[in-house]
Amino acid sequence: MLLDPGLLSRLVGRALGRGGAFAEIYVQRRKSAGFAFDDGELRDAQASCDFGVGIRVIKGAAVTYAWSDDTSDAALLACADAAARIDGGDEPVVIARPLAPRQRPSHADPQRAPGDIPLERRATLVRRADAAARAAIAAFGATLVQVACSYADVDEEVLIVNSEGLVLSDRRALCRLGVEVVVDDGGQRRTGTGGGGSRIGLDHFDARSQSPEAHAEEAARMAVAQIGARATPRGDSVVVLGPASSGVLLHEAVGHGLEADFIRKKTSLFTARIGQKVASELCSVVDDGTLPGKRGSLNVDDEGTPTERTLLIERGVLKAYLSDRHNADLLGMERTGNGRRQSFRHPPLPRMTNTFLLPGHDDPGDILKGVKVGLYCRAFGGGQVDIANGSFVFEVREGYLIEDGKLTAPVKGATLVGNGPETLARITRVGHDAELDPGVYTCGKDGQSVPVGVGLPTVRIDGITIGGTG
Repeated sequence: MLLDPGLLSRLVGRALGRGGAFAEIYVQRRKSAGFAFDDGELRDAQASCDFGVGIRVIKGAAVTYAWSDDTSDAALLACADAAARIDGGDEPVVIARPLAPRQRPSHADPQRAPGDIPLERRATLVRRADAAARAAIAAFGATLVQVACSYADVDEEVLIVNSEGLVLSDRRALCRLGVEVVVDDGGQRRTGTGGGGSRIGLDHFDARSQSPEAHAEEAARMAVAQIGARATPRGDSVVVLGPASSGVLLHEAVGHGLEADFIRKKTSLFTARIGQKVASELCSVVDDGTLPGKRGSLNVDDEGTPTERTLLIERGVLKAYLSDRHNADLLGMERTGNGRRQSFRHPPLPRMTNTFLLPGHDDPGDILKGVKVGLYCRAFGGGQVDIANGSFVFEVREGYLIEDGKLTAPVKGATLVGNGPETLARITRVGHDAELDPGVYTCGKDGQSVPVGVGLPTVRIDGITIGGTG
């Protein structure tokens, strides 16, 4: 156990000492390592270890949070005293229940945690990716400008203890490899990216489809495919979204608006809309933290609640929100296992895990053939979303014109401008090829970052604004 059980009991008692209704201790030991390979050389290598404790006290709507990376008894007791200073009105004094260890599910147990693998073997991944990217560009006959490869992993243990008697420990792993390739296009630069990762550990990269070579070849393909890109025509048009990574649009434009803190504060356009139609009847949206080994999966969330599969939208009708303990209790709803935090320095917030659109029945090829003129989006870059009204702007990283049902010229400078619910309402075809992204996304909210998964099948949207330079 990361901390002595006797000390944990004292911390819970001290945290409740000034009238709190609930107290929680979150202990985390995190080891991380990373490598950057640029221009054929290892440019950077880092390794670190972080150990600390966060203490939260809740009383009605009031919350206090304190943390310490000094784990001596005196420092942690002082931290508990700081968290105990809560004001939420007069309530009966709460007595903490005896601590009792709990079992947890095993959706996200590492096969071999990164910390158990020598650093040299981990560094080999970026060398392999660099060599493969260079070979791929040479095979395409393109002019290479730059190859940059990166690798990062996390190996951590967490311990969650609370005044309801919960004692739960979990070991978590995360690894990710990224490749960026830049080629020359008549004096302009075209960029391709590839990469992936999971919670499985380094064994993730043993499969050919997830190997450094596969990710490097994908980055090279994307870069070369953009050579000769045309300016993007502007205006309203039919748009077809490709499978997997296009799910980032769903995550941002719809998913955040379904998180319970925005619902409680009534700042989301989805507030008080359970049971109402918010999308096309072809759309069913799920958040699932139980998918084995996926980047957004967890055995339990950062409050000790088991993660689950939550049906958010069913055939266009809003069914549920994503909740943590605090917001669920205030809203009188069930906890969904979505209380997540970046580290012991941060309080938990309702956050997505793996969020995706369920598959439909259409053949992806038929969806494309049915479009006379439009835009096909295969990959997205950055974007901005307004939670209050659902408006979004997204950069299209890889896109192509659709002409007479076929993909033709690549385009540059494309953006999609729209509104989340309105966009979902305009989905007219949904493919049977649903899949999750390869494991590269990190979500930011309120200054905290957590790993997530996104997913989508091929979908057709009839009417969305395309911004561009043409």
